[in-house]
Amino acid sequence: MTLPDEKKQPILRQFHKLAVTPGWTFTECGPNEKDRQLLVEWTVVSEELNRLDPRYLDIILDITEKMQTGMADFAHKAATTNEKYVETIDEYNLYCHYVAGLVGEGLTRFWSASGKEAEWLGEQLELSNAMGTMLQKTNIIRDYREDADENRFFWPREIWGREVYGKAVGGRPGFTEMTQMYQPGNEKQALWVQSGMVVDVLGHACDSLDYLRLLKEQSVFCFCAIPQTMAMATLSLCFMNYEMFQRNIKIRKAEAASLIMRSTNPRDVAYIFRDYARRIHARAVPEDPNFIKLSVACGKIEQWCERNYPSFVRLGTVSGNVQFDPYDMRSKVVEAAQIRDRELLREKRLQELREKQPEALATDRKPADTSIGELIFYVGTAFLIVFAVGMGATWLLLQYMGDA
Repeated sequence: MTLPDEKKQPILRQFHKLAVTPGWTFTECGPNEKDRQLLVEWTVVSEELNRLDPRYLDIILDITEKMQTGMADFAHKAATTNEKYVETIDEYNLYCHYVAGLVGEGLTRFWSASGKEAEWLGEQLELSNAMGTMLQKTNIIRDYREDADENRFFWPREIWGREVYGKAVGGRPGFTEMTQMYQPGNEKQALWVQSGMVVDVLGHACDSLDYLRLLKEQSVFCFCAIPQTMAMATLSLCFMNYEMFQRNIKIRKAEAASLIMRSTNPRDVAYIFRDYARRIHARAVPEDPNFIKLSVACGKIEQWCERNYPSFVRLGTVSGNVQFDPYDMRSKVVEAAQIRDRELLREKRLQELREKQPEALATDRKPADTSIGELIFYVGTAFLIVFAVGMGATWLLLQYMGDA
């Protein structure tokens, strides 16, 4: 950044007010700053902001105030301590919260305020933070080389500086500079560091899946789910891939298109998470110091999917009917339970009928007795008619024979 800290701090800490001040612009950014033109023409943005419905504008300004305060704190620390690295995982989590977690919170509050989602969803701050943090941490891992070339470092020293990674490759010391990871001869140790970063990201996967299950609007769901599945695909691409330290890598366009088409419902998204977690775990090696932690993180994703969307339950692609895998023993357990439930329900209904409608049951039995009496009467009558007809025919026959 080209601005000194004493100039930057007051602007950052009151930006939520400046953003809606008619006519305010800022022209003192350096010529190569990416956001210079935006600030030069900020009047266009402020005009649109002031046209917004107050319920939406209030959310924007609240999130802006929280974010600007966090960014001002980090900027002040960097300027006053000359420290270019994030030291601890807690500090790393706090940074990701300010730059991405708050975005997730703001969007969630938008959807609640608009009525597209439930009002209580806006209060799920932990889950919405996990959504944004997972995306931010994935991008931080993938953009390692690009950031390092521009002297930006976001990986926490608590992870990349661990001595255990050096000991795992022959008793070497831990890294003291992040640029050491792309230097020749440090490949394996760098991959162990990368593994630790991936484990940290996977810790947000289950919370992200929990969040997606709460969404009811299809457009909102797709908006949230597609970036998450692409993040899992990116983690799978980067894991144990040393090319990530040499250049910026991205998933293929065909894979991205496939994820867009498939990320339409919580079940399919959960299975996408599970599949990429399996790919990551399949490339893990026991000599990796993070092997157990990585296995646990992948196992939690697998467990989440199996608990919420059991693999032996299948949905018809067209009809949507539920089917059970005949080769899975759990299917027999479920089918037996369903039969038992139906029997219990039938018995319960009969018992309720006996208790609440005894007169109706008694009335139902009387017609059956009456019907038997009527049947005997009809049979007897028919017999008498046949007998009378027979006797009449005999009498006529005798009379005829007598005359002859």
